[in-house]
Amino acid sequence: MNVIRFSDLIAAGRVAGQRVFIRADLNVPQDDAGNITEDTRIRASIPCIEQALKAGAAVMVTSHLGRPTEGEFKPADSLAPVAKRMAELLGREVKLVADWTGGVTVAPGELVLLENCRVNKGEKKNDEALAKKLAALCDIFVNDAFGTAHRAEATTYGIAQFAPIACAGPLLAAEIDAITQALATPTRPLIAIVAGSKVSTKLTILKALSDKVDGLIVGGGIANTFMLAAGLKIGKSLAEPDLVADARAVIDAMKARGAAVPIPVDVVVAKRFAADAEATVKAAADVADDDLILDIGPQTAALLAEQLKAAGTIVWNGPVGVFEFDAFAHGTETIARAIAASSAFSIAGGGDTLAAIAKYGIEKDVGYISTGGGAFLEILEGKTLPAIEILAKRAQEA
Repeated sequence: MNVIRFSDLIAAGRVAGQRVFIRADLNVPQDDAGNITEDTRIRASIPCIEQALKAGAAVMVTSHLGRPTEGEFKPADSLAPVAKRMAELLGREVKLVADWTGGVTVAPGELVLLENCRVNKGEKKNDEALAKKLAALCDIFVNDAFGTAHRAEATTYGIAQFAPIACAGPLLAAEIDAITQALATPTRPLIAIVAGSKVSTKLTILKALSDKVDGLIVGGGIANTFMLAAGLKIGKSLAEPDLVADARAVIDAMKARGAAVPIPVDVVVAKRFAADAEATVKAAADVADDDLILDIGPQTAALLAEQLKAAGTIVWNGPVGVFEFDAFAHGTETIARAIAASSAFSIAGGGDTLAAIAKYGIEKDVGYISTGGGAFLEILEGKTLPAIEILAKRAQEA
């Protein structure tokens, strides 16, 4: 997808002295005392800010944080902890500005952080009057927040409509490039791993991918529903029996293309859902009525690992078992290490997936780790994300 890139504007000398408005994703987790517990998103936003400052721009940055009520600012909604951490990372003061929609004072070479944008009335509904006010604050709008790209809001969509120039920051541009490489122009075979507790939440993704991929690996509760579709018993395992026909349709669609949805040949079961539950490996055909399937078995894991090592492109969303419990983590670890060992280009996204990547220390061995949750899933569904769509439209008009 063709968009104007902030890096190209800098290279062309078009940023010096300009007012640059950056929409970042600084929505970080905090403890009850308001302390930031994980700062990946803040660290990921720094390159774009540093590029703008180095180019001589007057820089404004904003983000949402949590779920504030529009028009009702509360201390808990403040980006103050973010400003503090950003200042530490940049090695410079980061001034926090409230009530900023009517105007911002910032000089070239300066940086200000604008308070939680979702406190502004009309933000979530992409109010046109608000969007025009925001656009008037800047000469260049930079969207560097892929995690919100699936939402058409005033700071993600509306401002991009009306700003003199609208472009993609380095983080958003990298997401576009990685997703294009994985889905639009993949090296074959293309293998997708879609796992999670419910088929219903990912059914549209499974259907969309069944038209594109050469192998579709399902895991977790999703795999249990596919096992039912294949005529296997799953005991009292988590599944959605009313979606068996949909699962069977995905299997048939893949089969018609000469592709496959591998059904587990063995599983790891327990009698209860607990970290200290006794884990037993069974053939997929031998699951008892009181068994809970909590992981794929070692034989299945080995077969899938071989498939992944031979892949050209891998898309990974979701662990294949209850990897939080060590007794039921072998399947997910095997998958993770196979992806790390594969020469394929790999892209991974989703909170549980990122947690698994961190647990097994394979960050450097994954081609691209997506920062978006919902946005990543919607891309897999084949949807065009509003915030990217408007940037592409503006690029065509430029």
